[in-house]
Amino acid sequence: MLNYPKHYCGVFGVFGHPAAADLTYYGLYALQHRGEESAGIVTCDGKQFRSHRGMGLVQDVFTGKILHQLVGHMAVGHTRYSTAGSSQLQNAQPLSISCRRGQIAIAHNGNLTNAVSLRDELEDRGQIFQGTVDSEIILHLMAQPTLGGTENNLIQTVRRIEGAYSLVIMTEQELIGIRDPHGFRPLSIGTVDGAWVLSSETNAFDQIHAKLERDVQPGEIVIIDKNGLRSLQAFPEHRRRAFCIFEYVYFARPDSLIADRSVYKVRFEMGRRLAQEHPVDGDIVVPVPDSGICAAMGYSRESGIPFEMAFIRNHYVGRSFLQPSQLIRDFDVRVKLNLIPELVRNKRVVIVDDSIVRGTTCKARVKTLKEAGAKEVHVRVSCPPHMHPCVYGIDFPDRSKLMAANHTVEEIGKYLHADSLAYLSQKGMVAATGLPRESFCMACYTGDYPVPYDPSIDKHIIERRRARVESLGEALAKEELQPRLL
Repeated sequence: MLNYPKHYCGVFGVFGHPAAADLTYYGLYALQHRGEESAGIVTCDGKQFRSHRGMGLVQDVFTGKILHQLVGHMAVGHTRYSTAGSSQLQNAQPLSISCRRGQIAIAHNGNLTNAVSLRDELEDRGQIFQGTVDSEIILHLMAQPTLGGTENNLIQTVRRIEGAYSLVIMTEQELIGIRDPHGFRPLSIGTVDGAWVLSSETNAFDQIHAKLERDVQPGEIVIIDKNGLRSLQAFPEHRRRAFCIFEYVYFARPDSLIADRSVYKVRFEMGRRLAQEHPVDGDIVVPVPDSGICAAMGYSRESGIPFEMAFIRNHYVGRSFLQPSQLIRDFDVRVKLNLIPELVRNKRVVIVDDSIVRGTTCKARVKTLKEAGAKEVHVRVSCPPHMHPCVYGIDFPDRSKLMAANHTVEEIGKYLHADSLAYLSQKGMVAATGLPRESFCMACYTGDYPVPYDPSIDKHIIERRRARVESLGEALAKEELQPRLL
């Protein structure tokens, strides 16, 4: 999995249902693909918060007994990958605090680009942080004294933070959904049995028979309480939109809707356009399951080359404590996908994948196909080359580890030992969505970052913080050498 971009996170919330914890459990189960490191649920009965968080998959973190103890008609849930903050239980979400404003719990999908400077500012004021995740900063900002009630507090808070964030927040009386003004991350509103539901993806609504009402708009704050839903726009003057186009390419499940568009159909169209842009003589089209399936079907339909599921995915692969030895150095690749040799032997194979990040996994796939007797292997990728790291919540590595940032397409093809390699163009990728280019963030392809980010600022602050800690350590050491009165 180190060779694929990690998902960021999945958030879910329920207001006004007696089985809020159960609904949230099933919602997180549907969002499991967005994060497999930790999961958590916090519930509220209008007075008391109850929570459970743990490391691992949703089904491993929660049991029937635990869910039975999470009573309340409100709930907020989270499933996580550590795009910001290390993978530790103290960073597992939802995070919750008790402050002068009452109890607050938060689940965050995204990444704050000004997290380091904000944290430094808060620590200078004496604020104490329990973990390293940037979501904790939002809780501290919400706990600050402000003029006005909840609405003014929320507006002031979101105007301080920068970057990508879709938030589900719970207080003792409210469920709140917030989306950043660029709309980097998805967040949708649904209803079920008279209750309100918030989710990162619409496929989670299907799991609990909820009806999709609409998306939370970029910059919008929705506040749900006993009186229903009301909406605020925290950034009324902001116009630029920058939804992460990689949701359509890879992250979102194909049974989800994004901006009223089927992810399945968009990926199918990406594959169709890929066949138009880069045709090749082949005998079969083979997808890399699961994220490459829709695009491979589109490529097959457009090219007329038969589609074959030659790679079979093992859906029961968990995390292993074993480190592959030299004898089984490609075990981690083969155990996830097993090839049916009879389907590819003496065939010209067109293999379709959604992306190539470091290239090592794709190289192993090509090797497996050729060892099985494939005459030719042509690699087709249903998105453009990744040239730049993401600072908005996707775990893309720095440029030095991005294959396409350091090598030409021809060089990558030779590294893969492929007979040919081709990527979908930026124009073709955008056209497949049916939305205008200005709707998207495409920074990982273009280097055009919608929210300016200067890593040197964070580096300066980190160095200043390190110097402060070292200075404190020297002072404590000197104090330790002083004679003491008994």
